[in-house]
Amino acid sequence: MKAINTKSSPVRKALGEAEANHRAGVELALSNPAFYPHYVKTIEIEETHISKVFLTGDFVYKLKKPVDFGFLDFTTLEKRHHYCEQEVLLNQRLSHQVYLEVVAITLEQSGYALNGTGQPVEYAVKMRQLPRKKTMLELLRRGKLSDDMLQKLVQFLARFYEKARRGPTIDAIGSQMVIEGNVEEDFSQTEPFVPSILDPNNFSRIHDAVRAFLSNNTDLFQRRIEAGCVCDCHGDLRLGHIYFVDGIQIIDCIEFNDRFRYGDVASDLAFLAMDLDYHGFSEVGHTLLTAYARAASDPEVFMLLDFYKCYRAHVRCKVECLRQATGELAARKARLTVERAQRYFELAYGYAGSFSRQTLWIICGLSGSGKSTIASELAKRLHLPIHNSDVIRKKYFGLSPKEPKVASFGEGIYTPVATAQTYERMLLLAREELFHGNSVILDATFCRRQHRELFRCLAIEMGANVIFVECLCPDAVLRVRLAERQTKSSISDARLKHLEAQRQAFEPLDELGDDLHLQVSTEQPLQQSLQQILSAAYLLQDKQTRQL
Repeated sequence: MKAINTKSSPVRKALGEAEANHRAGVELALSNPAFYPHYVKTIEIEETHISKVFLTGDFVYKLKKPVDFGFLDFTTLEKRHHYCEQEVLLNQRLSHQVYLEVVAITLEQSGYALNGTGQPVEYAVKMRQLPRKKTMLELLRRGKLSDDMLQKLVQFLARFYEKARRGPTIDAIGSQMVIEGNVEEDFSQTEPFVPSILDPNNFSRIHDAVRAFLSNNTDLFQRRIEAGCVCDCHGDLRLGHIYFVDGIQIIDCIEFNDRFRYGDVASDLAFLAMDLDYHGFSEVGHTLLTAYARAASDPEVFMLLDFYKCYRAHVRCKVECLRQATGELAARKARLTVERAQRYFELAYGYAGSFSRQTLWIICGLSGSGKSTIASELAKRLHLPIHNSDVIRKKYFGLSPKEPKVASFGEGIYTPVATAQTYERMLLLAREELFHGNSVILDATFCRRQHRELFRCLAIEMGANVIFVECLCPDAVLRVRLAERQTKSSISDARLKHLEAQRQAFEPLDELGDDLHLQVSTEQPLQQSLQQILSAAYLLQDKQTRQL
């Protein structure tokens, strides 16, 4: 396949004849088993768009290419030396006895040598070679990654993020403005590959969805900074970089650009989750993220996951496009590179569809089950409008929401007709929100199937997800909560005396499939309930989006 000449193609330093000869001579020397001071039987050579790696059996020697992509610059010997040192230093955070040293390749009278006495003409990172069969990717492919290993990885990452470096400079990289700048840079660097590699319509849809998410979630990004979720991360957390050797070893973090390494832990973890999706292990990704959210008390990670998955998939798409554009690949490798770019692009498109699709959240259950507390907390976290049936009912009848109107079950403003009118009004409010592209939360008992069906059909009509969150708690807890309303102010007029009649009138949600309905115990701490809801809802939203 012919290389594409674009403004995003890498810029190679115009090497002088001596430098070019040294570069060629160094690569030739590193390809020779006799060059090394240790025993080498055979040498494998691997190449990326920014490096050339020589695997000798016991050790790895990694050269940086003299390229400038804008977001990285290795075009001088001094810069390559600096970033080799950074690579060793930064990767020692997540590995031990793997990154050994930076070695100089020197020019001697007899030729090139490792750490000789002559003039350094190139530098390389020396690493202990880890067995590829011990990567997370290979273990998954062979069915050798146990639940215990996965949980240990979660704890390993949680400890790393907890202790990671933080500060004002790093926080700034997590701001909505900087993330927007990174995103726009990525799109400008992939745009030259439209339409030769990437579909123009889908390119525009992804770009629009990402811009809209950033614009609509400024408060969320700021809240993540304030919560300490932005830190000095890994930046390139992929399955092939995680080894289960001597415990856990994670290699190849981003060293060439701090702003690609600084960021929300959700972004770092989204890279790993995206890679799991790419290789067909989506369920493992969800298990990992759920365990992390629990270990780190970070349920909001699910609110950002698809956005950051989209961003990470698009970055990988860009990398493959840029690699193809160098013109250095043979025809078959170039074709495979383009195919990988397109596959990452398709993933990005799918994620964009997920996070840009509205969700109709229906928080339901018996009075006293905790549904209003859950609905209120979700509305605060998701920054969504909330409509409560008690408020709608009282306003409809010209009453103040806090004005008590306790009556016998099914009487007063709670007759079947009044209830039907309340749900009709709620339906109109939900339709209006969805019409304007907003997700919305509804808080009501939804005890009748006919009412639930109205809202399910509304979601289908408006092209939205719908999730019924059924709140549950033991009968004794229900009774205590309802009894407390006798002495405490409450918008709801439901009391303990109404419980049995309401229970008998409540029709089970068995008409809803598993892709629409989840249950949550509200007896547990609110944070745990929220984590459970967001984790389960993430899967349900994904299933519903894929069914389109």
